[in-house]
Amino acid sequence: MLEVDTPYDLQRYVGQSLGTSDWLEIDQARIDAFAAVSGDDNWIHVDVERARRELPDGKTIAHGMLTLSLVTFLGAGICRVRQRSRGINYGSNKVRFTAPVQCGARVRLHRTLEAYDSVDGGARLTFGNRIEIEGMSRPAMVAETISVMYAKEAQP
Repeated sequence: MLEVDTPYDLQRYVGQSLGTSDWLEIDQARIDAFAAVSGDDNWIHVDVERARRELPDGKTIAHGMLTLSLVTFLGAGICRVRQRSRGINYGSNKVRFTAPVQCGARVRLHRTLEAYDSVDGGARLTFGNRIEIEGMSRPAMVAETISVMYAKEAQP
């Protein structure tokens, strides 16, 4: 895991890989929980029996938005900023869901730092994110996301 002291220290990593997370299994309980909080209970996500009959490989698939939501969780295992006060999601420039994540699949995040912009008290960070599926050449998702991270103390 990459560890730096402050958000300002990330500037030297622009254009570089920050690393790759551990694998995470996407089970039906996680898919069902996401369906419950998002209100997206489309049968392709939650009806195991119908999926067994009607979907390729007979498995439910995770929501694309569930896959996107994992960027924060998996990203926490790639880079740690020790002296930060808070971070916020600022948005996304582009998101593409390029392959379905079937129930039982394992995924991981590969992350690069695409851009760094100073903001008052911290940095706006643009990340390149690729969620990979174990055993597949095509990623589940590619996304460019933006976060603002604030330092515990302003840059001198």
